[in-house]
Amino acid sequence: MRRAAALLLVLALAGCTSHPKPEPPPAPDLTSPPAAVAVNPGPFEAGPVGAPASGAYVGAWIKPADLSDKGRLRAVDSLEDDLGRPLDIVNTYRRFEQLVGTDSDYELLGEGATLMVSWATGDNRSITAGNYDRLIHKQARAIKAVDAPVLLRIRWEMDRPNLRATMWSGADYVAAYKHIREIFAEEHTKNVSWVWCPTAEGFARGDAPAFYPGDDQVDWTCVDVYAGNAFQPIGALMGPFLQWAAEHPKPIIIGEFGVARAWGSAGRAAWLSDAERTFKANPQIKAVVYFESDPDGNGPNQQFQLTGDEPAFDAFTRLTEDPYFNQ
Repeated sequence: MRRAAALLLVLALAGCTSHPKPEPPPAPDLTSPPAAVAVNPGPFEAGPVGAPASGAYVGAWIKPADLSDKGRLRAVDSLEDDLGRPLDIVNTYRRFEQLVGTDSDYELLGEGATLMVSWATGDNRSITAGNYDRLIHKQARAIKAVDAPVLLRIRWEMDRPNLRATMWSGADYVAAYKHIREIFAEEHTKNVSWVWCPTAEGFARGDAPAFYPGDDQVDWTCVDVYAGNAFQPIGALMGPFLQWAAEHPKPIIIGEFGVARAWGSAGRAAWLSDAERTFKANPQIKAVVYFESDPDGNGPNQQFQLTGDEPAFDAFTRLTEDPYFNQ
C-alpha cells in the first residue's frame, strides 16, 4: 500500500509539472465554401495606394537573419524566389525614432513593391501634448522624400491589453492619430494611405472599435489575425471584425496573418487553404500579408514561419499562384 501510494504521489506531481505538446487538431472542413459576411461593395477611396478593382494584393513580413538593409533584402529575395513571384506588399517594422527611406526601402520600392510601414509610435498623451512633434515632422519629410505610395500603420494592434500603459484609451489613441495626421498635412506629405489595424481578439472582446479614428481619417481598415493559441478557421477568428468593417466604406487589408507551428503540417496546410477560400469569399478584402517569422523566445504556439514546413509552404504557394492574388 505504501509503494502504491508513493507511486500515485509521484504520478500526481509529474502531472502538475509536465507540459505535453498540443495534439494537432483535425483539419478545418473544406468541403463547402466559407460563408461570406455582408460586405461593403465600395467604391473605395483608399488614398495613394489604391485597392485593386477585383482580387487582392499579397505580401509578407519576412524576418531577416540579421536586421540590416542587406539582411532585409536577402530575406525578401529568398521568399520571392521560393514562391516564384514578387510580393505586392512588403511589411516593415519601425521604432518611433526609425525613419523611412533606408537603402533597402528604396531598393524594394524600385523593384515595384509597396511598403507597409508598421510604425511603433509612443505614449499617446505625450504625442498629443507635442512632445514628439519634431520627430513626427522628420518622419513626414522622410516618407514624402521616397516619392512613392506608402501604407502607414500608426501603432498597429493598439488595442492589445499589454499596450494600455502607453495607449491609455481609445480616445487618447484617436487624438494622437489625428495629431500625427495634422503634422503630415503641414509637411504636405501626400503619398500615405492611412491604415488602422487592431487585433481580431480586440473585436471578439468588443473593445477595438473604440480606437477607430473615423472614416474621414482612415484609408484602409485592417486586422491582425492568428491561429496561435486557438486553432480555429480564419473566418471564425476575424468574423466580428468583418461584420464591423462591412459598415465602413474602406478596403480591408489583413495586416498580419499566420498559423502556428504547434498545429502540425497537415493542420497548417488545411488552415491556409481555408484562408485562401475565405479571402476570396469576402471581396472587401483587398490585400493579405503573411507573418513569415518565428519570433525569438516564443513557444510553438507563436511560431509562424512556413519556410521549412513543406506542406504548409505549398499551401501558401498555391494562394500566391491563384490569379485572384496576382494583381
